[in-house]
Amino acid sequence: MNAKKAAADKAVELIQNGMTVGLGTGSTAYWAIHRIAERIKEEGLQLKAVSSSKNSEELALQLGIPIIPFAEVESIDMTIDGADEVDRDNHLIKGGGGALLREKIIASNSKRFVVIVDESKLVKTLGKFPLPIEIVPFAAELTIRRLEQLGCKPVIRKAEQSTFVTDNGNWIVDCHFDEIASPGALGDRIKTIPGVVEHGLFIQMAHTVVVGHADGTTSVI
Repeated sequence: MNAKKAAADKAVELIQNGMTVGLGTGSTAYWAIHRIAERIKEEGLQLKAVSSSKNSEELALQLGIPIIPFAEVESIDMTIDGADEVDRDNHLIKGGGGALLREKIIASNSKRFVVIVDESKLVKTLGKFPLPIEIVPFAAELTIRRLEQLGCKPVIRKAEQSTFVTDNGNWIVDCHFDEIASPGALGDRIKTIPGVVEHGLFIQMAHTVVVGHADGTTSVI
């Protein structure tokens, strides 16, 4: 069984009738959205959902998951989303799918944030995966120089030979640090740089991490 699918299926078991659920973005969240749709059909599960990206919203609607506007959201009971790295303190790097700003807004407004990963995403120290940082296009060169001063190699993300543009109209800079010894301190420094919209460090935000293994089993951290 696909390890990502195993983790997604386990996490979706946590959803209860009547919940408002946040839908993540990326290859692991894809499986969670499919499993939620299956539960709606199989069990008559009643829920409302909000999405962190246009792609996930389109997929949810195709599968029959009711998406509501944020104006109608009083609170989000649970958000299920993937991660690119998870360290021993459950700090995360997210943003490989380019939706880190929206993902962080939804996760931070959720009563429970459930992260689903395969075992390859578990690391001792964050940083091998390049840290995505969303910046405004205006004077991007100046912002990137400031990021470089933090000790990384910043690379503007491309998509089909042109600059990748987020759902918010911004750019993503993938910052190669190799190792991030103090993710909280680094996140604070990044946020002081004008031109930075948000970074992909999710510090002490995950309430539960569900890990899928190659043999189809799961473990919960």
